[in-house]
Amino acid sequence: MARFPRRLIVPLAFLLAVGFYYTSSVHSPIPALNWQYESAIAPGVLDDPDYFWRKLPTHYLPQTIRPLPRGKPLKLPKIQHHFSRETSAEKEERLGRQRAVHEAFVRGWKSYREHAWLQDELAPVSGGSKNTFGGWGANLVDNLDTLWIMNMHVEFEEAVAAATNISFETSSLTEINVFETTIRYLGGFLSAYDLSGDQRLLRKAREVGDMLYVAFDTPNRMPITRWEVGKAAKGELQEASSWALIAETGSLCMEFTRLSFVTGDPKWFDATERITGVLKAEQSKTKLPGMWPISINPKDKNFHGDNTFSLGAMADSVFEYLPKMVALSGGLLPDYGEMYKYVVNTAKKHSFYRPMIPDNADILLASAVHVNKDARGQELPVSDHVGQHLVCFVGGMLAIGSKLLQRPDDLDIARKLTDGCIWTYKNTPHGIMPETFLMVPCPSQSGTCEWDEYAWRKALLVSAERDVTRLTKEEIRALADQVISDKRLPKGFADVMDRRYILRPEAIESVFVLYRVTGDKSLLESAWAMFQAIQKVSKTKLANSALGDITELKPHQTDSMESFWMGETLKYFYLIFSEPDLVSLDEYVFNTEAHPLKRLVP
Repeated sequence: MARFPRRLIVPLAFLLAVGFYYTSSVHSPIPALNWQYESAIAPGVLDDPDYFWRKLPTHYLPQTIRPLPRGKPLKLPKIQHHFSRETSAEKEERLGRQRAVHEAFVRGWKSYREHAWLQDELAPVSGGSKNTFGGWGANLVDNLDTLWIMNMHVEFEEAVAAATNISFETSSLTEINVFETTIRYLGGFLSAYDLSGDQRLLRKAREVGDMLYVAFDTPNRMPITRWEVGKAAKGELQEASSWALIAETGSLCMEFTRLSFVTGDPKWFDATERITGVLKAEQSKTKLPGMWPISINPKDKNFHGDNTFSLGAMADSVFEYLPKMVALSGGLLPDYGEMYKYVVNTAKKHSFYRPMIPDNADILLASAVHVNKDARGQELPVSDHVGQHLVCFVGGMLAIGSKLLQRPDDLDIARKLTDGCIWTYKNTPHGIMPETFLMVPCPSQSGTCEWDEYAWRKALLVSAERDVTRLTKEEIRALADQVISDKRLPKGFADVMDRRYILRPEAIESVFVLYRVTGDKSLLESAWAMFQAIQKVSKTKLANSALGDITELKPHQTDSMESFWMGETLKYFYLIFSEPDLVSLDEYVFNTEAHPLKRLVP
């Protein structure tokens, strides 16, 4: 049972007297939060001591639980642009595009409902189903908030009724990913609750939160990221791994903190703040001070041993959540802002680069950095100049950080990074960005960078592991033509290592955020071009499918549709063509699975 301070006995007696009202009306939101979170507790709705995961014994009790932040939220700077009134022609065009996105979602949802209901994913070509995220209906929970946002309230009611019957006591998988479970399920339930006020969703959020909290039951209270949930359910002893990905360890704070905010129970906030404390302590100790490496050692709380650093895959959301935690907490957790500034200053120096491209556009890409020892034994950071679709979120992150933390120069970098992703979409055969690719860097980010076709050809041969040291220019051109043909390389790309498109959302995410921040209408055109391109080659009879190779004349549809296609990608497409006050960035902050969570505001 939750422990209540003595000063709450009288108010609680009153609440108990009217408890029937709260337990009988599923759409009655819990009382509004005050800044001490005392009125956030709704007796009889959230306190469920008989729930399976709450009955398990705790082996490693935390000695103390840090309280939730106190005080009134700060008046943070506005994020969203002040939009002027649109013309009737602009409105008609916008609504037409929004309808097209809505139709794509409806097709996918109906097919999921018919062929894969309560399963994690629909197989969009064969019509089968897949369970890849616990077997708890990932696509269902991931899209509760999307249904609400798109005014599909009949479907929302049906989905909520189904979701409330999901049992998280067992899983169809031996091992679950705690991070993925947090962002999809906990984030999904919390967001749908924040939008609708439906307390059934808050109860499910607490159930998932109670389950995930057991992953922290280790000697040092660091979480197990790849978790054998069945063993934990039997009450077996656990300890954190000596190897984990930084994203999977450090990206739980938004969802856990929001759960603590809406329930008044600080245990989840305490759990992830312990991780934040290690992140802060280790930030200056890494081989690239300011950033944390891709892999870490939670067992020993060593977050500085690896030599590879990236804002992209396996690390992304640990950086993304820094400015978003400032927004979520109303500025009451200033450490996140300071860590973010340190990260961005390091990334600007080492990770961002300007690629040499045929039209000489002034764009930026973000790449991984490897810190190796040179001939003199000194550690030297070297960029690999590999671009990723996943890292496209960085433009949006910088746009939000530029406003919240008053770093206006970062907005220009945010635009160039977002333009880099837009350019990469436009300059592929089908207008769709691949998973990973290589480009030739300019000498510097500033100044001119003229296209040099010979340098590009030479670079793509080096990437193809061809020895060019003794070749003439003519031989290099001829050999490069063969490689370009064999690899189907678009002009400007030195290599395309991973040719898939898996229906990713990161590019449209940053286009959406930047539009909301700047009001630049050209971003609407970029978004529409991206949507049309994706629809053209990914659309199936049932929904949309991931693609095996976007450089092929007719890309193969791989019969895969992760829940983020509908829960993120289509949501961002829908929102960019919506009225700007629909899920305003000044009222909500999106988790890394595009679930909007309510911000604390004055």
